[in-house]
Amino acid sequence: MRISISISSSHFVEDPREGARNMIERAKAANDAGLDAMFIGDHHVTPFPYFQNTPMLGRMMAEWGANPCGALYLLPLWHPVTLAEHIATLAAITPGRFIMQCGLGDEQQGNAMGIDMSKRAAMFEACLDAVRAMWRGEKVTEDRFWNLKEASISPLPAEPVEVWIGALAPKAIQRAARMGEGWLAAPNLTLDKASGAVSRYQQACAEHGREPTAVAIRRDIFIGATAEEATSVTQPYIDNGYRGMDQDALMVGTVEQVAEKMEAFGDVGYTDICIRNISTNQAEALETIERLAEVKRLLG
Repeated sequence: MRISISISSSHFVEDPREGARNMIERAKAANDAGLDAMFIGDHHVTPFPYFQNTPMLGRMMAEWGANPCGALYLLPLWHPVTLAEHIATLAAITPGRFIMQCGLGDEQQGNAMGIDMSKRAAMFEACLDAVRAMWRGEKVTEDRFWNLKEASISPLPAEPVEVWIGALAPKAIQRAARMGEGWLAAPNLTLDKASGAVSRYQQACAEHGREPTAVAIRRDIFIGATAEEATSVTQPYIDNGYRGMDQDALMVGTVEQVAEKMEAFGDVGYTDICIRNISTNQAEALETIERLAEVKRLLG
C-alpha cells in the first residue's frame, strides 16, 4: 500500500501568504514522513481562497524529494497547449516522476469560464489526446473544440507523464480504464461502495487489456495520539456536515486504527491511499502527516 497526500489548496486566512506557507509546510512534512507521492487539486472562480495548482506546486517541489508528485487538472477547463506546457515545465522541475490526475469539472466552474460543459466528456478525451501527443513531440491539429493548427510544445517531459483519471459513474470508469494509466476513486465512497467500484474498474481494465499502474482512492483523514483525541477533533467537522460525506467514508483514529483501515482497502484491491487533512488547523494537520510515517511502518 502506497500512501500519498493531496494537500488542501483552500485556506481561510486573512493574509494569503499564510495559506501559501501552510501548503509549503505540509509539503515538507509529507517529505519528512516519507510519503510516496504529493498532489494538489484544481478549482476555479471560487468564492473562497483557493491557491492555483501550477505555481503552488512549483514552489512546493522545493520541499519535496524525488518521489512522484503531480496535480489534478480539470481538462475541459484548460486549453491543451497551455496545459501541456505547464506540465512539461513542472516535470522538468521535479527530479521524480510527474503524475497528472484529471477529471471533468462541474458546470458552475465551466459556465463562469464560458465553457459549454454539456460537451465536457468529449472535451476531456480530446484534450487528453492532444496533450499526450504534444508531450510526445508531435504537432497537433484539433478542430472540434480548440481549433489547434500544428500545435507543439518545448521542452518535452523527460519521461512519460503518468495519468490517473478520477471516475465514479460506469461510463467514466470505462473511460479511466481505456485512457488512463491509473484510476482515482471518489473520496465519498465507504469501504463497501469502494469495493464494488474497484471491481467494476478491474473488470473494465480486463475488457480493454490494460494493467493499471495505480488503483487509488482519496481518504479524508485525521490521526490522533488517542482515539478520544481523534473523535474530539473531528466531531465538530462531522456535525457541520463535513463536505457532505458519509461519516464512514472518513478515516479517523489512532495510528494503529488508521493503518487497519488502510489495510482493508488494500485487501479489496486498492494500491494507493491519497490522504487529505480533515482538520484545517495547521498544527493538527502537520501532526497527522507526521504520524503517517508510523502508519507506513505498520503497513510494511
